[in-house]
Amino acid sequence: QVQLAESGGGLVQAGESLRLSCLTSGISFANYGMAWFRQAPGKAREVVARISWAGGRPQYADSVKGRFTISRDNAKNTAFLQMDSLKPEDTAVYLCATQPYGTEYTVDYTYWGQGTQVTVSS
Repeated sequence: QVQLAESGGGLVQAGESLRLSCLTSGISFANYGMAWFRQAPGKAREVVARISWAGGRPQYADSVKGRFTISRDNAKNTAFLQMDSLKPEDTAVYLCATQPYGTEYTVDYTYWGQGTQVTVSS
């Protein structure tokens, strides 16, 4: 059974940092692309960052470029999202997702986590 568990969310002030983790199980992690999405109240879900199963340069939404960094640790079956210089508009539920042989350009993801809340106060 495939499971994805996000952690690391919380309440921070603008300008501070958070590091989200996505621990996976039930997959051969090294063969799976990973992505972070977010969904704010009343807004559509949007992709934040994607990283290929094969390495290479990750892709980011324009709104987070230069502030967020996606990474992965294949030995720990875990993906991360380092979020720096947080802004109130980054407030959302953050979800990780995975796709077999997904790349930094993958659009559709098969497996999803439940999400973790990130709230940034001004």
